[in-house]
Amino acid sequence: MNARQKAKQLTNVLDQCAGDVLRYLQRRVGPDDAADLLGDTMMVAWRRVNLLPDDAEGARMWIFGLARGTLLNHSRGERRRLALTEKIRTHVMSAPTAPAADEGSDVRDALSQLSPELREIVQLVHWEGFTLAQAAQIVGIPAPTARGRYSRAKDELRVALGVIACTSTSTS
Repeated sequence: MNARQKAKQLTNVLDQCAGDVLRYLQRRVGPDDAADLLGDTMMVAWRRVNLLPDDAEGARMWIFGLARGTLLNHSRGERRRLALTEKIRTHVMSAPTAPAADEGSDVRDALSQLSPELREIVQLVHWEGFTLAQAAQIVGIPAPTARGRYSRAKDELRVALGVIACTSTSTS
């Protein structure tokens, strides 16, 4: 059979058994994921059309075999996602607790008064632990621009927090 004939045969097989395959998948994963898995099964069938058996019953069984493989891949992915979720949950629960909700509210309020570009630089440096050069690269600006914004942000934060800049002079 040539490729065109195989494609026509696959179209016929899919027309005849798509409903059965969909119900097969729905009974195993529910209606939400079944349609996506049917689509995945059809994609695999098209990629492997040259392996499609010539007889109708063999072709139907082949499609169900592909659906089963798609279902197994889906199940493995779900198990990996659940394991990752559990790992993250365990990590978060063992991490140091966050400060009290009202702790640092003055600083958060002062930060909220900054323009977004100044606030982003301060947050990247102080909350995320990046250097000014790294923060500049992240936001896509030259390092001197980031230094200027950081300096402006510090000045505005001092004013917002009511901090008086003290300069110490030493006396002999």
